[in-house]
Order: sequence, then structure tokens, then C-alpha cells
Amino acid sequence: MTAATNPLTEAGWTHTVDGRWIRWTNSSEDAGVQFDAFAAQNPNSPLDTWTTWAGTDINNATWTIRASVYTPAALLADLAEELAHGTGTRRADRHQVVQRASVVTSSPPCSAPPRQLTPNLRR
Repeated sequence: MTAATNPLTEAGWTHTVDGRWIRWTNSSEDAGVQFDAFAAQNPNSPLDTWTTWAGTDINNATWTIRASVYTPAALLADLAEELAHGTGTRRADRHQVVQRASVVTSSPPCSAPPRQLTPNLRR
């Protein structure tokens, strides 16, 4: 657990313990990582051991990544590093108008349409 969350600690994220959950949140509290100690002790449990999120809070997240007890610590550490120092919390403004350019390409038509396959009922 320490290796996976070290980037969050180094970035100054707040660490809290709430029963079976250990949580790390950034200073603006719009991103976090949650570790479920109960799920970690029961490898056959359907519960998520790790939940990484960004949004209003963990229950109203813009996005969520859930991971099991089998997720490699190195992968979790890379994810935590990106979330702590990268662009992990960036969200689009709901009222922002997005202009997209579309490019339509087509391939030349076939020389002849494919023949319809019909089942051969007589032998």
C-alpha cells in the first residue's frame, strides 16, 4: 500500500482513516484514492480494493477507476503519480461549446454487389 500511495503523500495529499477505508484527497478535494482494508483482506470478495476518482466527491465522481487486490502496486503508483502531478483532475466545462472538425473519407465502391447467399434446401 505504501508503494502505491507514495506519490500522493509526496504531493501533500490529505490522508484520512474512516473505519475500513483509508483515503487520500488533494487540497481542492476534487480527486482522491480510497483503499478498502476489508476488501484487501478478502481476495475472493467482489468489493473493490482501490478506487481512484475525480469529481465532486467519491460518490459523485466525474470518472472512477476501480482496482482489485491483485492490481500491481507499480501500476497503482503510476496512476497515483499521474493523478497527483499530471492532468488527472481536469474536467471540461459543461457550458463550453466544443467545435470539432470532421473529415469524411470514403472508399471506392465495389465493382459488383456481393451475391445473396441462400440456403440450399435440396441435395
